[in-house]
This record gives sequence, C-alpha cells and structure tokens, in this order.
Amino acid sequence: MKLLVTFLIGMLCLTSCAQKRPIQGDTEFQRELNAEYKDASKSPLKDKDRKKFEGLDFFKVDSTYVVKAQLERTPDSKWFNMRTTTSRVSKERVFGILHFELKGKTYQLNVYQGQETMKKEGLEDYLFLPFLDETNGLESYGGGRYIDLRIPKGDSLAVDFNTAYNPYCAYNDKYSCPIVPRENYLKTRVEAGVKAFGKH
Repeated sequence: MKLLVTFLIGMLCLTSCAQKRPIQGDTEFQRELNAEYKDASKSPLKDKDRKKFEGLDFFKVDSTYVVKAQLERTPDSKWFNMRTTTSRVSKERVFGILHFELKGKTYQLNVYQGQETMKKEGLEDYLFLPFLDETNGLESYGGGRYIDLRIPKGDSLAVDFNTAYNPYCAYNDKYSCPIVPRENYLKTRVEAGVKAFGKH
C-alpha cells in the first residue's frame, strides 16, 4: 500500500512538475525579464495576458549591437519635466551625451538622470537611456524602448542594445511611461532587444 502511495505521489509530481516549464531566454537578461513578467507580483501584463504568457519576443542576440560609447558629461544641464503618457511629468536632466559607432556610422544619444530615482537606495548611480529607431511601429513597440545604465567611473561605457526593453505602457495602458525625446531618435534599424508585444 505504502509503495502504491509513493508511486502515485511520484506520478502526480511528474505530471504537475512537467507543467512548470523552465523560464525561456537565450541570455540572463532575457530570462530575468521573462521571469519578472510571469510573476503576478511584478508583471506589467494584464491578467489575461499573463495567464497565457510564455516569454517575450526578442530579436536574435547580436554582438554588433554592443557598443563602446564615449560619455560627454553635461554637469551644468538643467532639470526639466520629461513628458509621460499621462499628465504626470518626470523630473530629469541630461546627464551626458553618448557618442558611439554602430555598423560603421556615428550616432549620439542623450542619457538622463531622474531626480526622484537618484534618491532611491541602490539607484543613486542609475542612468536612463530611452531611444527611438526605425523598427518602431514595425517589429518593435511604436513608442520606443529603454536601456538601463549606471554612471561609469571613467568617460566610456558599454551600451548593449540587446538589453533594450519596452515601456510598461506597451503591455498595459494603466501605466505612466516617459515619452522618448525626439532628439534620441536613431536613424537606423536597431534589430536587438525586445520586440513589440503580441506581434509574431
């Protein structure tokens, strides 16, 4: 009898444990993002989308999109109100200008520092890099994408476009998301990072 119970418990675990699919993703960044979006306590997804969620759609990881950028710091820049998708504004300043080369062409992007964010523990050195590119509205989200960075010790830092992610507004309109400033438009296709949600 005891053997039968053990066998049944084992079979039960096999069927229920098999349903717990491993978190998808080719890189640690992709796996962490997918795990966060699967987690009801952290996910920006609507309940109906989260219940059937198996993983975000990403461009293929491409080392071409990992660039070394020169940081031109702008210590005298003024705080301004960055517009968001709601009436809320985000107090930001241009921390510096990133100069880099991508596929043989030179580009620049403003990188921002948030007044509220820098007061939060663990985020004192956080930098926000929002950008637009020519995949927006096609393969990627129409409102542009974001990259998280940290203030470097020197004047250069690595920017990995494979870690570009969508604003929460791409998944759920209850969120208030910073609108990418027009000066952060890259006149090229950035085929890296997260793709548009629900498009396959």
